[in-house]
Amino acid sequence: MVFDYSLDYKNIDFRQHPELYRVGKGEQGVLLVEPYKSEILPYWRFKTPEIAKESSEKIYQIFLDYLEKDDFIGADMARKFLQMGYTRSRRYANHKSGRKYQRSQNSTEQKEILPYDVDPVKAESAAIFKTKWIEAKTNATYLQLLARHKQIYETNNN
Repeated sequence: MVFDYSLDYKNIDFRQHPELYRVGKGEQGVLLVEPYKSEILPYWRFKTPEIAKESSEKIYQIFLDYLEKDDFIGADMARKFLQMGYTRSRRYANHKSGRKYQRSQNSTEQKEILPYDVDPVKAESAAIFKTKWIEAKTNATYLQLLARHKQIYETNNN
């Protein structure tokens, strides 16, 4: 289940080579795995709740379309984009700059978390994405395809 960052992502079509795809943790690979990244990324937006609602609904529909085509990797990538919509808008909700940590002058020092600067608009965007992300990751068909993918490609093949 470890995401393999050593692959040549610029030259792999994961629709043609599902055996190379590893789910990984969280959002790993969300901006690498083609052709899915290019199919989903144009719809990924979270600046305002209205934009987040439109974006999350479109990406969730793409998720359902992939499930209908029995395309687990596409569905998993759509799920990752929904999750990333939540985590990125949460980060901007907590830190206006989008930076969570202060840059350290000395690389051996522990990172210092910047003070919170709460943005209720981004927090609402995050809540919208979170709802769709939870809906996707608990979808029965998605869970069946996830189990099948792991059984076929990720058992003893790492």
